[in-house]
Amino acid sequence: MVSLWGFTALVGLLAAQRLWELRQSRSNEERMREQGGFERFPEHYPAIVILHITWFVLMLAEVWYFQTSPRLWLLIVAITGLVSGQILRYLAIITLAERWSTRIYVVPDKTLINHGIYRFVRHPNYLGVSLEIACVPLIHAAYGTALLFSVLNYILLRHRIRLEEQALEEI
Repeated sequence: MVSLWGFTALVGLLAAQRLWELRQSRSNEERMREQGGFERFPEHYPAIVILHITWFVLMLAEVWYFQTSPRLWLLIVAITGLVSGQILRYLAIITLAERWSTRIYVVPDKTLINHGIYRFVRHPNYLGVSLEIACVPLIHAAYGTALLFSVLNYILLRHRIRLEEQALEEI
């Protein structure tokens, strides 16, 4: 169904996308600092970075080691999850615009954004990332990666959302 090289290329594209997003995030963070913004709870961020890097590496390792393919119905579900995750993440990025960051930033005197996708979903970016972490490995039957990193991501995001909510209360 999906070749090992095709899947590896997909993962490479997703990694390149994440690197581009980090660049955008840093640019936005610089703008927020110019407006008096500051980062909150930076100590949690390295765990998120480690989670994402190891997700990419272990997903590819599992796929190349076991070289299995999913059933067609699971491939369809996985691709649908990836596309849905991408849509949610980019709706969040577009809605937040220059206030979007991979870190938790507070900009004094800025109101909470509650338009766009945020009218319907409180944390659309995190929902999108969760879908991707669960579904991308399933495109090539990396069941262990999908399960392990879904659980780890849930634990980290639960903590991060608490921190973010606390930071939002400061606005």
